[in-house]
Amino acid sequence: MGQRHVVFFPLMAHGHMIPALDMAKLFASRGVKTTIITTHLNAPVFTKTVERTKHLGMEMGLRVIKFPTVEAGLPEGCESLDQVTSDDLIPNFINALSMLEEQLEQVLQECRPNCLVADMFFPWATDVAAKFDIPRLVFHGSSFFALCVTESLRLHKPYKNVSSDSEPFVLPDFPHEIKLTKKQLYGRETEEAETDFTKFLSQVSESYLRSYGVVFNSFYELEPDYADHYRKVLKRKAWHIGPILLCNRDAEDKAERGKKASVDEADCLKWLDSKKPNSVLYVCFGSMATFTTSQLYEMAMGLEASGQQFIWVVRREKDEEDEKWLPEGFEERVKDRGLIIRGWAPQVLILNHEAVGGFVTHCGWNSTLEGVCAGVPMVTWPVFAEQFYNEKLITEVLRTGVAVGSKEWNRLTSDGVKREAIENAVKQIMVGSEAAERRSRAKELKEKARQAVEEGGSSYSDLNALFEALRSYRS
Repeated sequence: MGQRHVVFFPLMAHGHMIPALDMAKLFASRGVKTTIITTHLNAPVFTKTVERTKHLGMEMGLRVIKFPTVEAGLPEGCESLDQVTSDDLIPNFINALSMLEEQLEQVLQECRPNCLVADMFFPWATDVAAKFDIPRLVFHGSSFFALCVTESLRLHKPYKNVSSDSEPFVLPDFPHEIKLTKKQLYGRETEEAETDFTKFLSQVSESYLRSYGVVFNSFYELEPDYADHYRKVLKRKAWHIGPILLCNRDAEDKAERGKKASVDEADCLKWLDSKKPNSVLYVCFGSMATFTTSQLYEMAMGLEASGQQFIWVVRREKDEEDEKWLPEGFEERVKDRGLIIRGWAPQVLILNHEAVGGFVTHCGWNSTLEGVCAGVPMVTWPVFAEQFYNEKLITEVLRTGVAVGSKEWNRLTSDGVKREAIENAVKQIMVGSEAAERRSRAKELKEKARQAVEEGGSSYSDLNALFEALRSYRS
């Protein structure tokens, strides 16, 4: 591609920044100069990797811009969607994002890159890029499947034909028969009255259509029907270039994706080394899902009753006053077969350890792909965003997972799954002939993921096709 320059502008949230960093690294490894734009408090997510990549002789830079926290009415120090602890503040955060337009313009004016890869949460980025005759690619951070679901809901509104929020409806004109309920959709997606948020969602949809195209952290063999549906039926320009996490080859890169781990990696891996292959269940719900105390209690009881060995990542600190989420004597009773990590875990290293045989996940797309690349079957426990859609892909299309029975979209206080359901789903994923079949399918996908990013693979070739398209870009 010659010395081309691509600027990446991810949403300020770990689930968006981590894959954007991987993507910038991937582009840099193919001879492209890359620059990531972020804000002051989010810069530490990127700095080490940027420095390490530059040290290897690749061109990668970081541009830090000011986040308008005070101007948008957000709490001091709130520069990430992960820190927004009230739904009432979401409009403020979106408003803050729109205030970044001028600073993006300044960066593009100075850098004059060949392409801007901007997060879906910046719908106005298409117009900013157009001012400089720069193609804007949308990075959505999810699957072809999820975007096809979103489009089906937008175009056909099948939820209008049901009599209750829990009555299932079928997605029309879809490659598989997929059923959802209104409870599993973001409530505002189905609102008739126009609000600031529905207006924002419309702008996001429109910016997809007006942008140069969409870049997907996915690979063709994972969801061929939906890559085809998105490109051929919905007639959208798109490139699949993932799983981009596979550009992290060494242990340091894998361990340092995201925040600093709250546990010593060596201790964690040593604990796993003492376990038999496929015998440990890994339980983690990403950086944003929040559970009630009673739900965490049910989770603990379900894990204990399952009889399985586990690593459980809990986003609660040890010194918090409220330890009621932990059943009395729990840690003592499970000390030989359970490890609790409070805070952030080196997830990729854990999932790729041969002792890990299952993954309880919220179905965020990064975690889903990390599970796919590790070849582990999953217990699906969606909470919010497009996670209920990803669950359907895992359990019904790929058939590598078992649903725990999470029924309702709720970002801040997820609740309602009983210990018996947790115990049952865990056993289904870890023991028995059906578990072995799911594991076998999961291992096949792992191998296909690896092949996709190797020279000549589907994602390697699609990235070449993207570079070629950008090279011949004319307004």
